[in-house]
Amino acid sequence: MKFTVDKDLCIACGACEAICPEVFELVDNKSQVKLDPVPEEFQDGAISAEDSCPVQAISHE
Repeated sequence: MKFTVDKDLCIACGACEAICPEVFELVDNKSQVKLDPVPEEFQDGAISAEDSCPVQAISHE
């Protein structure tokens, strides 16, 4: 599964990194995906982070 962060929407709140630090990290005040593709063992956490993003900047395919 591939996750992406829309840098134009990201407000760097850190929710994604707090929920799933294995996949997301803040760099230069924007979130970014550390793993591509995201391994199966981290996919549930990444989806939770996506669902918790207050500006819906995270998506997956």
